[in-house]
Amino acid sequence: MKKLAIILVLFLLSGYLPAQGDKTSFWLTFEQLEDSLNVRPKPVFLYFHTDWCTYCRKMEAEVFTKPFVASLLSGEYYAVKFDAEYPDEIRFDGKVFSNKQLKTSRTPLHELAVLFNGKASDFAPPLMLVFDSAFFAKERINTYLDSKKLERVLRKHLESN
Repeated sequence: MKKLAIILVLFLLSGYLPAQGDKTSFWLTFEQLEDSLNVRPKPVFLYFHTDWCTYCRKMEAEVFTKPFVASLLSGEYYAVKFDAEYPDEIRFDGKVFSNKQLKTSRTPLHELAVLFNGKASDFAPPLMLVFDSAFFAKERINTYLDSKKLERVLRKHLESN
């Protein structure tokens, strides 16, 4: 009985609590975004990351998991998380986008990352974009945001939508 109690305590302390569920299950793919916008337009939040981006990992661990951020993104926005170096093709807006830099660059960027980054600067993750419900770009953010700053950005665009 003592062993069972110790195992239970260790289990609870390990952070694995299945009743909580995944706090970031709100992320969509570009294909899902297109379908969702056709059914019910609402504001869009795009988040581009890479595996090597330290601030991206920090945002994923500390910002997007906050209940108030997750609630905003899952309830008020369509949120898309996309690896900027994704190797496969994506169909979006009637076009096929691919990663044409795969064999020519150490950090190959997918065409969607290049497109949404714009031509003004080199790509540097994390890259976040906020769109209104008609999919017009409202803000481009190319830096780490803590949860409070991200919440302010998201709420500001809800009020103006």
